[in-house]
Amino acid sequence: MFQDRLSRTPLCLTLPGLDGSGPNHWQTLWEEQRPNVERVDLGCWSRPSRNLWIARLERRIAEARGPVVLVAHSLSCHLVAWWAALAGEGASRPVVGAMLVAPPDLDRVSVDPRIAEFAPSPRSVLPFPTVVVASQDDPWCTAARAREMAGNWLAAFCDMGEAGHINDLSGLAHWPAGQRVLDHLLDHVCARGARRIDDETVRFQPEQIVPVPA
Repeated sequence: MFQDRLSRTPLCLTLPGLDGSGPNHWQTLWEEQRPNVERVDLGCWSRPSRNLWIARLERRIAEARGPVVLVAHSLSCHLVAWWAALAGEGASRPVVGAMLVAPPDLDRVSVDPRIAEFAPSPRSVLPFPTVVVASQDDPWCTAARAREMAGNWLAAFCDMGEAGHINDLSGLAHWPAGQRVLDHLLDHVCARGARRIDDETVRFQPEQIVPVPA
């Protein structure tokens, strides 16, 4: 059954955040372990340019020539929001879903000046099924603020408990819980592609497979 689903699985494009994702980051490990997972080379990892990142993401999506799921971490969550806002309704044709992990709060006074040009992040609804995955002790964003961003984007929300910034410093290794969220999203978008139900975005509930602390 898994191989059958794999044959119709969209290409998953990983989008690292500020300073990129190192060899022990779950994005890197997923790229090595999972089929159909590839990184987008956004460049300028330590001095990100919003417009450059948007252009490189747009080009890579176009090169895919098929359905794409975006798997973003940290700053790249806001890259997805910016790209979707600029692409408009056309964004939902190549991109069929997104997993946005640990979006930083760009409205914080102490935000890193290197990412200031990404602020304020668009609040418009994302036109494809999306899940925001957040942590209760993320130093860059409170869980309440992450939930608010998910609401703005009309995304499902998944609380991972105390997992820091959900990066290599969190000690997640291959991050099995995150892989279950991604698998659930992939199953959802494949089924949605067959049914084409207009309100499927709000029906996606990752809480069904990942325990959410009270």
